[in-house]
Amino acid sequence: MSHISREFAKILFQKRTYFGWAGLLLVPFLVSIAVHFSPGTRGHGDFGQTGGDFYFGIIAANGLYVAIGSLFALSAFLLPLLAAMAGSQTIAGEAERGTLRTVLMQPVRRGAVLLAKWFVANLYVAIGLAILLVGSLAAGGAFFGFKPMLLLTADTVSIGEGLWLILLAYLFVVVAMAVAVSLALAFSTLTDSGLTAVAAAMVFIIIMLVLGNLEALAFLKPYLFTNHFSAWINLFRDPIAWAPIREALVNFAVWIAGLSAIAWLIFRRKDILS
Repeated sequence: MSHISREFAKILFQKRTYFGWAGLLLVPFLVSIAVHFSPGTRGHGDFGQTGGDFYFGIIAANGLYVAIGSLFALSAFLLPLLAAMAGSQTIAGEAERGTLRTVLMQPVRRGAVLLAKWFVANLYVAIGLAILLVGSLAAGGAFFGFKPMLLLTADTVSIGEGLWLILLAYLFVVVAMAVAVSLALAFSTLTDSGLTAVAAAMVFIIIMLVLGNLEALAFLKPYLFTNHFSAWINLFRDPIAWAPIREALVNFAVWIAGLSAIAWLIFRRKDILS
């Protein structure tokens, strides 16, 4: 059995795997129910509204916006938390359970083991996002139906093109969450506690979010990966604003490579005592 298939089999036998996926499936239905029964929501949507009424109105106007609203609501904190939890279990979680030593006592290369764990953690997040997308489209279609999508530039695209843009947005977020997985992986090699690795990764992300909102430190914004989490919104312009999307992907690639390299350097020299 390959390292990847072995790691994937492990997550399929863990209850928290299904709790995370079930939560992502539930979110768009809760959003749709809340919008559907909100007294301030109008069946045709009112784009002249402001604040929360605007978002409720735009979702009620077109079920496609449930997928966008769910992604926007979760990508700032809950999805990074899910990714950090997945990444933290790669090394620290197994060390905590006492199974990591058993794996490494076999004739395996640590680099291959680490790569398999990183890949499967990202696969877990990607499956979760696919579940969120399917649930959003199912809930949006059932409650509000699908119509041509109004973009940020006030242009309208067909349902098919709208679905394509939504898929691209979700794929972008998969790459963004790979940074959170890589960050948690790096912390996971420093501790034998999965909870400590999650907490450290989330504190790091929160610090970056705070730094990104301080005008005095505006020069740091291009380098903070959290500052690029929402760059997918540029897909919903006509024409698409590719520059910030490319900058975000380059930023993610640098962080993923750097954090993964740090994790590998630590893990290859790490003494496994548990």
